[in-house]
Amino acid sequence: MYTTIELFAGAGGLALGIEQAGFETLGLVEFDKNAADTLKKNRPNWRVDNEDIANISCLDLEKYYSIKKGELDLLSGGPPCQSFSYAGKRLGLDDARGTLFYHYAMYLEKLQPKMFLFENVRGLLTHDHGKTYETIFNILEKAGYVVDKKVLNAWDYGVPQKRERLITIGIRKDLVKDISFKFPEPHDYKPVLRDVLLDCPDGPGVPYGETKRKIFELVPPGGYWRDIDPKIAKEYMKSCWDMGGGRTGILRRMSLDEPSLTVLTSPSQKQTERCHPLEARPFNVRENARIQTFPDDWEFCGNVSSQYKQVGNAVPVNLAKEIGKEIHNSLDMLNYEKKEAI
Repeated sequence: MYTTIELFAGAGGLALGIEQAGFETLGLVEFDKNAADTLKKNRPNWRVDNEDIANISCLDLEKYYSIKKGELDLLSGGPPCQSFSYAGKRLGLDDARGTLFYHYAMYLEKLQPKMFLFENVRGLLTHDHGKTYETIFNILEKAGYVVDKKVLNAWDYGVPQKRERLITIGIRKDLVKDISFKFPEPHDYKPVLRDVLLDCPDGPGVPYGETKRKIFELVPPGGYWRDIDPKIAKEYMKSCWDMGGGRTGILRRMSLDEPSLTVLTSPSQKQTERCHPLEARPFNVRENARIQTFPDDWEFCGNVSSQYKQVGNAVPVNLAKEIGKEIHNSLDMLNYEKKEAI
């Protein structure tokens, strides 16, 4: 079984999908205590470090994980996006000091896994006029990898949600003569909310206040503020009423026959509402978890606010699984080459 280590693991969406693709998880690092507790509760056999990654990346990682340099099959994770220093304009590792990505790069340098998976928001491509990703790409290449990237929409991969992620894949340069990677093909069927909501078990949630609930009862499924009395909408929207643009996220109620918009980290945000199709309330934690394709037995630790945040920040499990399967296929090529050589 192929091995993986995951950094910035969150509540485990990426790690779970990769596990489902056939990988053995050797270790995970997650700073947030509630998210780390979630990982430990659901996978007691996983080695979870609830730790600042800076305290681990500086160590002898071969000794720490009992693995030799070059043996690890996959390093995965998605450090939060941060601006870099351009004082030297070297576009190298020194430019990344002080950022969380620096520690991801240190793991790559020290462990030299056969492949890596680096996931992030699509906006990373344009962050700081593209300089941030350019620096990241250069550092990954200089660490000894052939790098490829693509923006994938989770809705194409068995997830009832429109959610785009930037996926960057690397293959160690000494292996590219033997293996290649292709991004997963979109599925023929794209699931909608009807597929996951109707039989969803109950879970913790936060209701709307009475006034807001009554207003949302006026909004039809699939509708938004333009679909109700303008006087009521204007009173609700206040200063937003005079803003430009469609403002389609305000008083937005989902329909059973569409995918969810990107799951948020809190139940209610005025300009990006996600009202339940059948009831005048936000989605609860369990419904958001279903939309993120977590299994129903995956439990989230911490208070309700923390659970919403953990689910909203996660990589959809089914998307992670599809990417993981393709990485698995790539590593299979390497093993096939070794068998042929014998």
